[in-house]
Amino acid sequence: MLEYRTQGFKGHAVKYSPFFDSRIAVASAANFGLVGNGRLYILGLTPKGIVAEKWFDTQDALYDLSWSESHENQCVVACGDGSVKLFDISLNEFPIQSWQEHKREVFAVHWNLVAKDTFCSSSWDGTIKVWSPHRSDSLLTLPTHSCTYSASFSPHSPSLLSSVSSDCHLRVYDLRTPSSVSNHLTASIPLHAQAQAQGPAIPPFEALTHDWNKYRPSFIAAAGVDQLIRTFDIRSPAQGPVAILPGHNYAVRKVAWSPHLSDVLLSASYDMTCRIWTDGSALGVADEERSGRQARELGSMGRHTEFVIGADWCLFGAEGWCASVGWDERLLVWDVRAVMGQ
Repeated sequence: MLEYRTQGFKGHAVKYSPFFDSRIAVASAANFGLVGNGRLYILGLTPKGIVAEKWFDTQDALYDLSWSESHENQCVVACGDGSVKLFDISLNEFPIQSWQEHKREVFAVHWNLVAKDTFCSSSWDGTIKVWSPHRSDSLLTLPTHSCTYSASFSPHSPSLLSSVSSDCHLRVYDLRTPSSVSNHLTASIPLHAQAQAQGPAIPPFEALTHDWNKYRPSFIAAAGVDQLIRTFDIRSPAQGPVAILPGHNYAVRKVAWSPHLSDVLLSASYDMTCRIWTDGSALGVADEERSGRQARELGSMGRHTEFVIGADWCLFGAEGWCASVGWDERLLVWDVRAVMGQ
């Protein structure tokens, strides 16, 4: 396990570069993101450990980041002052572009993995915006009417966009549909709804994070304040969760499907752990009900000493390396295979 200390700044998000296996970016904030500056760290994995290649200070907290899919030196960050900033790490000090359209804190940014020429942001102001790095204003605004903690493009389609919000709903948008039809909204799935066989109804909760499966185009994992991770098949939004994964003791702040294995996902939580799970689908898609029952925790990493806020998988090399950050001011790079069964 490798470690880097983000002295004076609490980690909120971590992302591996899609171009280099040895480069990691961390979005962080002073004073737990409540007040004060933010800092974007660009870190390198070297034979001597993790070293800071560069960092950029911002006037307000940074809550999320996303690497450009078309330019190896650019990444976009989500800021507490409502701005979205694009940095070129080959330059010094200042962002090369800054957009100020959101009215509240921006909590998530995500680059389009297919088209590669757009990215999205979501905010506490109840909107998702789609941007081009070459335009000075947003291309599109999608209203969610509730505080939106997470938004992302599908890794399978340039036109599908999803979000989760404080109203406990997973929303899916198809930008190919006419805007007059519900502002491109094609599905709105209540995360707390359950099929009758899954037990009694539960109250709604704030949904904080979600992620698209990298191999199954219709599967999304979502989680939030109620400590459970749920997977959904958006082809059948009324059927309720396909799998439910209990185990965390506090709110789940991040879920991320493995880029290598279709059934494995990683989570980070306020309970100071990262956990690895299988949704049971490796048994085969012919028996989805049985696979849902086989969903389970595979291992837990408890080396953080404060809330764990961000986690990400390495796209390259062996299939188990990942990174996590938290409010203990530490970035940890570790192999999930080392904690299997713990």
